[in-house]
Amino acid sequence: MLEIPSDHDKNIFGSFDTYLKKIEKTLDVDIIERNGLVKIIGDEGAAGRAENVLRGLLELSLRGNQITEQNVDYILSLSMTGSERDIVEIDKDIICRSITGKPIKPKTLGQKNYVDLIRSKMITFGIGPAGTGKTYLAMAMAIKAFKAEEVQRIILTRPAIEAGEKLGFLPGDLQQKIDPYLRPLYDALYNIMGADQFLANSEKGLIEVAPLAYMRGRTLDNAYIVLDEAQNTTPAQMKMFLTRIGFGSKVIVTGDLTQKDLEKGQTSGLEVAMKVLSRIDDIGFCELTAADVVRHPLVQKIVKAYDDYEARLAEKKEKGHDHKYRG
Repeated sequence: MLEIPSDHDKNIFGSFDTYLKKIEKTLDVDIIERNGLVKIIGDEGAAGRAENVLRGLLELSLRGNQITEQNVDYILSLSMTGSERDIVEIDKDIICRSITGKPIKPKTLGQKNYVDLIRSKMITFGIGPAGTGKTYLAMAMAIKAFKAEEVQRIILTRPAIEAGEKLGFLPGDLQQKIDPYLRPLYDALYNIMGADQFLANSEKGLIEVAPLAYMRGRTLDNAYIVLDEAQNTTPAQMKMFLTRIGFGSKVIVTGDLTQKDLEKGQTSGLEVAMKVLSRIDDIGFCELTAADVVRHPLVQKIVKAYDDYEARLAEKKEKGHDHKYRG
């Protein structure tokens, strides 16, 4: 038996009890709710896990969170390892607030590890699939440090590489030509900082959004530097970027090795950096997975489907080589 306050039951159970049904199906239990009391029927282990899941969701709700399907899916996955309570500790780590006052915080253990690495290391690599919050959390950490005057400026950069399309000669001046490549960075800035504050700081040169090529020949002191889409750097570009770092600076490099837009046969600078720099103490590597996807649950399923497909292809290729060798 478990008591759920009436003003939290809809948030926890979901519209038309969809979350409750998902918990029942996943853990093979029956859940009956009457007048704020929840009765869980099932074998002892499954019923205990269901209770812990509901307690975790209640704690999130009591802390003011709007429960989403992603919350339910993630806490269910944690219940399989007995670490449901970790969700509450993750939720307590508020980095900053968006322009609308919404708290920005890690939502998975992988994201929490990523944020903790950013705090403790001078350079942090965040590697993982789309939707894992790599760029957004990096931007939040940069803006928080800037507002706290821990750094004097923010520099955001990404390589300007076409994602499979040939865009031709775009109209406008140089800034207008490169802005589409940098749009995701602008979007995150506007959401966290607000357009007016961003423009004011941008005009003063305190916040800079620029293509990676603009970093050549510079030394970046007292800055928070975020390199996004690092899988599209060449090894030479990555080395150039990392050797720009000056005193009082902190760097976050984000990338997704499954979405490279480099020419066929060209090695990614991110892949090389992971091999070359893995043993340096003040550099942290955080590898996020499909379990850390915090977009629509369908995105998580898409990422996993592609991962499985690529694993099967690699296995088939390996078997083909073995067969050829034996022949």
